[in-house]
Amino acid sequence: MLCRFVSTLKGGANGIMHTVPAIQEYLHEHIPLSKAMAMAVLKADSSGVALSAPLAPNRNHRETVFGGSAASMAILAAWSVVHFGLQRDGIPCRVVIQRNTMSYDRPIAGAFIARCAAPDAETWQRFVTMLKRKKIARIELASVLEYSHEIAGKMDGVFVAIRTDNPTLLG
Repeated sequence: MLCRFVSTLKGGANGIMHTVPAIQEYLHEHIPLSKAMAMAVLKADSSGVALSAPLAPNRNHRETVFGGSAASMAILAAWSVVHFGLQRDGIPCRVVIQRNTMSYDRPIAGAFIARCAAPDAETWQRFVTMLKRKKIARIELASVLEYSHEIAGKMDGVFVAIRTDNPTLLG
């Protein structure tokens, strides 16, 4: 099982409690753009992550969501799956995005959601095994953007985890 971020479950190294508010606080503190975008964590559990953001701080000159905000939300949802999954599994790492492609299927004229499903158990296990063996591993994830209960965009990305035993380098 990848990760479980509910208020009643302890996870991660040193028994870190992963609650939705704690995850949101972490993202706002360590990724300031998430706070500026007024991003909120809707869900973070074994099935994946869902983030939301309002239009106002993310709008463009057409009164729709700016493409950079949409891409940032999609990347952040997938990054969160990897980062908090590794933290839950007690594997100290830095997680970065290596590359991504983004498609914008329709304008987003209001609050929107970025969802990233957790990888299946076999894919996650291969990723973790490689990370433990080589101290570096890559995993591909996809996020979708939803607006008015319809898909408005999709991001496909490759994320790299670099193992470190120095907790001050985590992030």
